[in-house]
Amino acid sequence: MIADLFTYSFLRYAFIAAVVIGFTAPLIGSFVVVRRMSLIADALSHMTLAGISFSLFLGQYVLLFNELNPLYLGTLVSVLAALGLNWLRGKYVHFQELSIPIMMSAGMGLSAIFISLSRGFSIDLSTLLFGSISAVSLSDIWLILAVAGITLLVIVMFYKQLLFLSFDEEQAKVSGLPSTILHVLFMFVVALVIAVSMRIVGTLLVSSLITLPVAAALRFTNSFKQTILWSIVFGEVATIGGLVLAYELDVAPGGVIVLLAVLILAVVMLAERFGIARKKEVRYEGN
Repeated sequence: MIADLFTYSFLRYAFIAAVVIGFTAPLIGSFVVVRRMSLIADALSHMTLAGISFSLFLGQYVLLFNELNPLYLGTLVSVLAALGLNWLRGKYVHFQELSIPIMMSAGMGLSAIFISLSRGFSIDLSTLLFGSISAVSLSDIWLILAVAGITLLVIVMFYKQLLFLSFDEEQAKVSGLPSTILHVLFMFVVALVIAVSMRIVGTLLVSSLITLPVAAALRFTNSFKQTILWSIVFGEVATIGGLVLAYELDVAPGGVIVLLAVLILAVVMLAERFGIARKKEVRYEGN
């Protein structure tokens, strides 16, 4: 595969995308998991699929959308869906988890309608659902890098505030933290990361890349910073390793990447079982 990296541009794009997504997905996923919002990735990925399907549908009738990268509209819809989730959480204060199935259902319904109305897409539908090595274009790379930069900037600038909000939302509000603005900003970044991750792992599997590396890291780390660090390490191993295996086996990368992430989690749990890795409680003081 190394020799092919220098020969085929699509393979280089896929490799760059895998490295960047392997970093950003677990990074933002660490905050998503501790906020007990793991299923939010599923809701936003389904809405992203609706946006991409809508863009491809419009592309059959409007020249502008025919030449536009469908991921752009998918990302926009994902961001709007994140704001919609926040609005629904406010409407169902005591049943906030309802916002996720509502948004997920809307995403699947819209996707089904646009796909059924279309006269056939220029790309294979399975690439949207399970990812594809050849689906990553140069414009995707620029978008993925831009999202990674925004994610890193937000995390660095608001790390302590987001950490406080993640572990004790009520106390953060009482202490005068602008929790609503921070929550909207957090949801905005989550929506961006989920949307751009779809090119590699697909709609149905993107939430796994957000949560599984974090789940493995939580089994043995004893601080939040360690959890982030190890989540990124596991994310990189899963995405790069999965991409290499998918290329050699000629299968969809999303499935291999997720199975590698599951395997990492299983190995960590076995190591914990035999005393090699020890489970400890995560401290909440920003360590």
